[in-house]
Amino acid sequence: MTVPIKDRNEAGRQLARALDSYRGRSDLLVLALPRGGVPVAVEVARALDAPLDLILARKLGTPGQPELAMGAVASGGAQVVNADIVAALGIADDELKAVVERETRELERREQAYRGARPRPAIAGKCVILVDDGVATGATVRAAVAALRSQQPARLVIAVPVAPPDTVERLRRDADEVICPETPEPFIAISRWYLDFPQLSDSDVRELLAQAWNNTQG
Repeated sequence: MTVPIKDRNEAGRQLARALDSYRGRSDLLVLALPRGGVPVAVEVARALDAPLDLILARKLGTPGQPELAMGAVASGGAQVVNADIVAALGIADDELKAVVERETRELERREQAYRGARPRPAIAGKCVILVDDGVATGATVRAAVAALRSQQPARLVIAVPVAPPDTVERLRRDADEVICPETPEPFIAISRWYLDFPQLSDSDVRELLAQAWNNTQG
């Protein structure tokens, strides 16, 4: 993979090549982190001939600086908090609690919007590949990993096209393997490393998932 990457679909196809050793495993499950991870994961699941599903996580933005993550929450109630940022900015417990409650409500809304009546996948004993379109601080992915670990997968792999090298090293402590072909510095933002990086809507995500799930059933 070379940066800048053409788009999320191309990122997924190239990421799948780096994951080719997992092809053919009967216990394989590809999980997308919406929204941006969905088109990447669709390509990975297709190439590996694996089932596709979701795990949702939400960044906890600091009060007044919503782009700065002080942690994240994920499906099933998992929560990761960056104590250093909370302490450095003097964020009070009630402020943190308010952000957690707000993002948990949004997580639940998205879960219903994307999944509907479809049950969550069984994780226990599976080889899970967690896919996103890139990672910056890693807070959101780490929350997703914490949620998955509690369900006892046999193996947990994080697969992203691009991330800062220090974040990749931190994630290696959380996962059994991290696949990240590109680790440029200075990193700045995920969008910098894509030529085409549109914002995705809920309807975009639903459409991609419906196509993938219908194809699997067919």
